[in-house]
Amino acid sequence: MRAIGYTKSLPIDDPQSLVDLDIAKPEATGRDLLVEVKAVSVNPVDTKIRQNRADPDGKPQVLGWDAAGIVVAVGPDVTRFAVGDAVFYAGAIDRPGTNAEYHLVDERIVGHKPQSLDWAQAAALPLTSITAWETLFDRLDVRKPVPGAANAILIIGGAGGVGSITIQLARKLTDLTIIATASRDETRGWVEDLGAHHVIDHRKPLAEQVEALGLGAPAYVFSTTHTDEHIAEIATLIAPQGRLALIDDPKTLDIAPLKQKSISVHWELMYTRSLFQTPDMGEQGRLLDEVAALVDAGTIRTTLAENFGTIDAANLRRAHERIESHTAKGKIVLEGF
Repeated sequence: MRAIGYTKSLPIDDPQSLVDLDIAKPEATGRDLLVEVKAVSVNPVDTKIRQNRADPDGKPQVLGWDAAGIVVAVGPDVTRFAVGDAVFYAGAIDRPGTNAEYHLVDERIVGHKPQSLDWAQAAALPLTSITAWETLFDRLDVRKPVPGAANAILIIGGAGGVGSITIQLARKLTDLTIIATASRDETRGWVEDLGAHHVIDHRKPLAEQVEALGLGAPAYVFSTTHTDEHIAEIATLIAPQGRLALIDDPKTLDIAPLKQKSISVHWELMYTRSLFQTPDMGEQGRLLDEVAALVDAGTIRTTLAENFGTIDAANLRRAHERIESHTAKGKIVLEGF
C-alpha cells in the first residue's frame, strides 16, 4: 500500500525528509480497526517526531496523527464499530501513523465521523479536539471556580490548531470569558470569528494587556506555544490559586515564580491514555463522539484552514514547512491518494 515516511531526521527542504513508500497492508487483530484513510491533517507533533526520532536501523517511519476514513476490517474483540462505519481519530504516538492508505487504530480512541462534514473537514478535528477537551475539563477543571479570580481563560496561541478548537469549546460549553492571543490582522480576525471575547498580542507584554481589559486576574491560562518565553508574564497576570496548562516542549521551564500564588501546573499530552493503556482510555472515543454531535448540531465547526491536496510526500513536505514556520492558522489537511 502507499504511504509516506522517512528514514533519517532531515531538514524539511531536503527531498528525502519525507518520501513516498510502498509498504505492507496491516491486518486488524484484537480491538483494532483497519481504516481506509480518506484524509489526514498535519500537526506540530509530526514535525517534532520527524526532526528527532529516526529508527537506528533505517526502518521507514510513517507519521500522521489525525485521520478520517472508513472501517474496512475489525479485530475479533471490537464492539463499537462495524465494517463500513465512517470514523475520525488521532491515533497513538507509539504506533505507525496515518499517512498511509490503510491504518490500524484501537477502537477505544476512535469517534464516529460528524455526518455534516466531508473527509477533509473531519480530519482537521481529532487531535486538537482531544487536546482542547482534556485541557479544559480534565487538567484545568474549568467548571471548578478559582475563588476571587475572574471567570476567564487566557489562551496563548489562539489561532493555532489547538487554540482554534479550544476557543470554540470554551465559548459554547462554559461561561468563561475568553482572551486569546494573535499577532496579525488575519489571525486576530480568525480568533474573533471563532468566539474569542478579547484578543491581545503575544508579541507584546501580556500582563499589562490583560490588566487593561478590566476583567481582573484570570483563573486559567492555557499556553499552547512558547511557554518558556511567557512564563514570567503568566506568573504576573494569573489569579492566586489559578491553574496553568501547557502543551509545548520548552527545553527548560522555571515555574518557581508561580509558587507565591500557589499556581497549579498541568501538562497535557493527548497520547497519555493510549500510551499507557489507562483504564479510562475509552474517554477519548467518547469525547470524539460528543465533538461530532456538537458539529452536527451546528454548535462548533471544523478548524480546517487549508487543503494542500493529495496525500503524498511533496504535499506533506509543504505542510511540514508551513507548520515549522509558525505562521499556520487553524489546520492543514491533505485528502486522497
